Amino acid sequence: MKTITSLEKMEEIVNANKQLSWDGWTVVEILPSDKSYTSKFGVYKNGKWQTKREFIPSNTGWEIPDKYVK
Repeated sequence: MKTITSLEKMEEIVNANKQLSWDGWTVVEILPSDKSYTSKFGVYKNGKWQTKREFIPSNTGWEIPDKYVK
């Protein structure tokens, strides 16, 4: 996990990754998964079951997976 402390950097990351979006200050990751319908993180969106994960900012910034930081 990487900590992103800059809003500008986080906006770049969200804009570069179609599975990420904003919900207020929270960054939301939505990934398709066949197992989502039984997961507590499962959501039904656009006719498919997907897994939703939220990255809520803390005092130090957003903790996001390394795969999104280039």
